[in-house]
Amino acid sequence: MSVGPAPAPVAEAARLRITEIFLSLQGEADSVGWPTTFVRLTGCPLRCRWCDTAYAFEGGTSIALEDIVARVDAFGVRHVCVTGGEPLAQRHARPLLAMLCDAGYEVSLETSGALLVDRIDPRVRRVVDVKAPGSGESHRNLLPQLATLGARDLVKFVLADRADYEWSRDLVRSGAIAGAATVLFSPVWGGLEPRALADWIVEDRLPVRFQLQLHKILWGDVPGR
Repeated sequence: MSVGPAPAPVAEAARLRITEIFLSLQGEADSVGWPTTFVRLTGCPLRCRWCDTAYAFEGGTSIALEDIVARVDAFGVRHVCVTGGEPLAQRHARPLLAMLCDAGYEVSLETSGALLVDRIDPRVRRVVDVKAPGSGESHRNLLPQLATLGARDLVKFVLADRADYEWSRDLVRSGAIAGAATVLFSPVWGGLEPRALADWIVEDRLPVRFQLQLHKILWGDVPGR
């Protein structure tokens, strides 16, 4: 009796390593203040000196994309933020973003300026965190891609001191960032005095938005808030 070809193996469901999924208020960018479900992916290739989510560098739990969306559904709010770590370091982050958009959510992606932000569903709002010298990772920035961002996207600078401010100011003035994208300047929490940064922006009449991290003001450094 002839034996036919073996059946093709069933493809394993796409999965992501997740540190936490939680509900809070969005503390940054243009959706600040909205109740938001945060999906924090595990792992990051960068090591910024002022990083406040180092607990997401390792560990986490492997979860199928469909189960991640189900957990988001359970919170019952419109806004979803996919963050890290560095979410784009995991290859299934892009499919998750598209699935969340398909489910009707307002989706934002918080990512460093060190990974390519192309091939992301156009419904996603990209928040690109450009690393200033004080982070220790400014050499990792992929600056040319900033010119490709659109009106839905934001470019964020977290600044530790006057040198960081001047570096970032000069980058903004150079025209390297797409004119349609919103630019945000924030002080390192517990580092640069917020009023000093606000004064520099006003003095230079710089076309950027000053922001403070609302969640830090409300809850400090408590993880999952």
